[in-house]
Amino acid sequence: MYLEQRRNSILDYLDQHDSLSVAWLATAFSVSKETIRSDLAALATQGMIQRCHGGAMVIRRNLQAKLISETGGNFEVLLQRLEGQRQRSAPRDSTRTKGRVCILGSFNVDIVAKVARFPKGGESLLALGSTLGPGGKGANQAMAASRAGARVHFVSKVGTDQFSQFAFDHLSASDIHSFRLYQSEVEPTGNAIIYVSQQDGENMIAIYSGANKTLTDGEVAEMTHELAASDVLLVQLENNFSATLNAMKLATTLGVRVIMNPAPFSADALACLQYVDVLTPNETEASLLSGVEVNDLDSAKEAALAIVRQGAKRVIITMSSRGALILENGQFQHIAAFPALSVDTTGAGDAFNGAFAAALANGQTIAQAATYAAAFASLAVEREGASNMPDHPQVVARLAQR
Repeated sequence: MYLEQRRNSILDYLDQHDSLSVAWLATAFSVSKETIRSDLAALATQGMIQRCHGGAMVIRRNLQAKLISETGGNFEVLLQRLEGQRQRSAPRDSTRTKGRVCILGSFNVDIVAKVARFPKGGESLLALGSTLGPGGKGANQAMAASRAGARVHFVSKVGTDQFSQFAFDHLSASDIHSFRLYQSEVEPTGNAIIYVSQQDGENMIAIYSGANKTLTDGEVAEMTHELAASDVLLVQLENNFSATLNAMKLATTLGVRVIMNPAPFSADALACLQYVDVLTPNETEASLLSGVEVNDLDSAKEAALAIVRQGAKRVIITMSSRGALILENGQFQHIAAFPALSVDTTGAGDAFNGAFAAALANGQTIAQAATYAAAFASLAVEREGASNMPDHPQVVARLAQR
């Protein structure tokens, strides 16, 4: 076997298995370990794999480059080609123990100030404390889905500033299985200024999206391989809408279920409901989407019906201490909130959405997944920091208490 053939075959093996040892590859190709180490070093230099102790992990799928080159970078042509190929027609691996979630979303640096109460207009308050940490709805939801037991692939975009390394280090140290961070040459890493009231744990947030708004068609197309292997795509509205819409179109073409968390609110959400399997607004977003002011369970039902009339298939309205309301196939189901000692509600919605996506990918029904997500979120609000998520055993214990 020629050198290039062997290296291509190594990539094929890694596409299937994600990571392999030097010893295994040496046996498989009947060559020395030194030869394999040389192959892996060359592939790592090309950015195709990441070396790890005793072996390697894939970080860039050769199939992605092939798909993009054959379509000339035209996203609509890519969709048509995938539709013709029906890549998802192959049977799923029934031996898999983890559901797979693909998340396209934002990464922000969160600058958090703890205050005794929210300031009034023109008022200056001395903060009780401040922190700088990782955030962004996409990154938070990816963290939540990973902690809830899913195998997560996360795609985001940052700047070329000092926070890009901060993002890479955070994601590398997390439970997220794989990720791809693109870099913008023209916009900085996204950031959020957050006030957290110590009276009740409620928060006020101002977001500058920065690089999150610069995702390209080509960068979305490079999700194809991971997305095709996923059970669920989870998106929000902190990225440029064109990229989010393309990701949903791609998922629909591949037969992958789509969850959209329409936050922060944008009327664009109403323009893409045909690609959304489950829409998960909170009370404010449901009010804006429906034109019905949501302030109790009855008004939430009215709002959910109005959203479905506009084309939504399934709606889950998250209502904080009032739990969550599901509308599916014309039937309502209310999921009661789990009691929690609220410390920081900043990441509550992200906790719910990430956990919901993980549970749905793991085969739970909508109602079961929403119940799991409600328990997960109740634990998340008892922790400081939007990305500080509980883990699956803790959620199981809380579920057992009900």
